[in-house]
Amino acid sequence: MTDLTTAPAGDREVPAYPQARGCPFEPPRGYERYVADGPVTPVRLYDGRRVWAVSGHAEARQVLLDAATFSSDRVHPHYPATAPRFESARKVRNFIGMDPPEHTVQRRMLLSQFTVKKVQALRPGIQRLVDGLIDTLEAKGPVVDLVPEFALPVPSVVICELLGVPYTDHAFFEQQSRRVVTGTTSLEDSADAFAQLSAYLDGLIGRKQRDPGDGLLDTLIAEQLTTGTLTRRDLVDIALLLLVAGHETTASAIALGVVTLLEHPDQLAALRSDATLLPSAVEELLRYMAIADGVARFATTDTELGGHRVRAGDGVVVVISTANRDEEAFPGAASFDVTRGARHHVSFGHGVHQCIGQNLARAEMEIALSTLFRRLPGLRLAVPAERLTAKEPGGVQGVWELPVTW
Repeated sequence: MTDLTTAPAGDREVPAYPQARGCPFEPPRGYERYVADGPVTPVRLYDGRRVWAVSGHAEARQVLLDAATFSSDRVHPHYPATAPRFESARKVRNFIGMDPPEHTVQRRMLLSQFTVKKVQALRPGIQRLVDGLIDTLEAKGPVVDLVPEFALPVPSVVICELLGVPYTDHAFFEQQSRRVVTGTTSLEDSADAFAQLSAYLDGLIGRKQRDPGDGLLDTLIAEQLTTGTLTRRDLVDIALLLLVAGHETTASAIALGVVTLLEHPDQLAALRSDATLLPSAVEELLRYMAIADGVARFATTDTELGGHRVRAGDGVVVVISTANRDEEAFPGAASFDVTRGARHHVSFGHGVHQCIGQNLARAEMEIALSTLFRRLPGLRLAVPAERLTAKEPGGVQGVWELPVTW
């Protein structure tokens, strides 16, 4: 078995991670090298560090499921930062960057707000929001940028209402969130965005302590902060995660979902003719697009992974886009098929760190996409798909200018 020290020598022989996408919903062409080299292969990060890239589906699930062997602790020096901006994220301490049992304690505080039953109760409100946004689209048309007018407001309004964050502040936190998740963000720019968001949320928590509301933040203040279970810094970091992740990734998924369906008219036609395919179509979109592409871990002990010896301290990056295109798990994986039924994709992760907001994201995508194509049957891109701007490597995948017409 090989390890990182016996892998091919010389930076030219070790591919870089991450790499830029040429198409918004296709993995970068350079990732074909990862797949060709096997489900686990050495790659080189921006700072020259070598880590293991996990491109196989079975191996990805192995890493994500085994939280004892593969740690998520972002403050540990062995945790691999895949882009400069992630150095700033080390200072943010919330459950996504913790291991059990610390992770488990924080996650349990939030689970009741994201259950299937809870999200089901939110669906009528999401539907009203979507219908109102489409009313506005029709009034502004026939050419609009779908991201600021539709894809972004849907999850942004919902997460604001859920948390108890004033939507009147949305322009500020959306701008700062974009600086946090964009792959080209420098360390200094990312640190400034984190600082501004943290200061905003700290001030909001202070106002809520004086004048409580009925959002999730208010509940956490009453049940966790006041009792001393959480510190104020803890609550700020949890709120930052929920606010950023709660709208940024879903906005990208809605926008890219529109592009993907328009670029596959046969699949859009199948969905229009059979509304029962909607949940399956959303799962296939999540698999096919892989919005958040890299999940970092480090090994806490020597282990074997994909025929390689992974030593304690080695960094590991699960490449979601290639794991979701693994032919062994998804035959014909390069094709987009709304009948596939791809719920075993790893776009929401796997194991104890599986995305806590996945039920809400599914509901928002189902309602937004189905209503949009039902009410605007002539919807089409106003520019060729190849002109749409994809995010740079290392960030949440999405398009931020999406001109459409109908």
